[in-house]
Amino acid sequence: MTTQVPILILDGGLGTTLQDHHSITFTSTSTPLWSSHLLISSPSTLLACQRSFVTAGSDVLLTATYQVSTEGFSRTKTPEFPTGIPRAAIAPYIRTGLSVAADATANTDCKVALSLGPYGACMIPGQEYSGAYDAAHNDEESLFQWHLERLRLIVDAVHETGQTLQEKVQYVAFETLPRLDEVRAVRRAARAAGLDGMGIPFWVVCVFPIEGRDELPDGSSVEEVVAAALGGGDGAGAVPWGIGLNCTKVHRLERLVKLFEDGVQKVLTRQDAGSKKQPALVLYPDGTQGEVYNTTTQVWENKADGPGAADSRPWEVQLAEVVNHARASGQFSSILVGGCCKASHHDIAKLRQQFS
Repeated sequence: MTTQVPILILDGGLGTTLQDHHSITFTSTSTPLWSSHLLISSPSTLLACQRSFVTAGSDVLLTATYQVSTEGFSRTKTPEFPTGIPRAAIAPYIRTGLSVAADATANTDCKVALSLGPYGACMIPGQEYSGAYDAAHNDEESLFQWHLERLRLIVDAVHETGQTLQEKVQYVAFETLPRLDEVRAVRRAARAAGLDGMGIPFWVVCVFPIEGRDELPDGSSVEEVVAAALGGGDGAGAVPWGIGLNCTKVHRLERLVKLFEDGVQKVLTRQDAGSKKQPALVLYPDGTQGEVYNTTTQVWENKADGPGAADSRPWEVQLAEVVNHARASGQFSSILVGGCCKASHHDIAKLRQQFS
């Protein structure tokens, strides 16, 4: 029965909400960690922002760790570390991110998901929308090693306090992946880091930024994405709890989600499926109404007359329609839906109302 497919509400765009509602400014030179910079500069502001999403009705809250990386910290200069924060000094900031999320969700049923962006999000300028990585991170093996190193950094930061990662987070989110080899790499990293052994479900979501093309920036089709995420075979890695997309315009979701439905159906009928369990569908599109982010100027530009502008219905109404159609398809075990860039706590509250 389609009515039995649960719908969970995710939070919205952390970085843009900090900018738009807390007067925080980010640049690739002064704050290369972007929203993760709040772990250093103002955990109290971060707590206020994240708590607003919980108050708005989020069932799952993402940690402020999307851009955490040894590279990002090494570029971050503070009075204590004027030449950059070394790897050995990162752990306390990771623990701050987990503690802030715990404080934001305290005395609620809201769960915490560890947010992990792609390698491209840690490049300058960011390349998560292009997948144009440097030569040292341009294949599956190097991306596997990079993601595994970051996961181990986080796991070790928690273990140093005598606790375990599963005591701190209920999900792990691999987000905004622009490349098929990175999808395979994060599955392998999840297994090597022991996520499946810890019993922590994770999701894998990709980005589809190119208008008129139902594919990743590297040219991979949705069918290939689903096969890479759910397929089995030697060395395939852990099987994600959920798959889907984020950081993509809402007007593109209807067609893309249908392709995900078809892809899931095909994979689950194949002999090499990593699991015969239906995955969750995870959707958190941009909360924009035509605006486009310029990676050169690092500002949002109004493109209200661009693709998708013809649909004048509110963002949450358009998104709810896609979710309800996906729910009726019978291809997904559950649906986790929220927002990405420009989706504030106000938007999440309106989205929550669509499913009340």
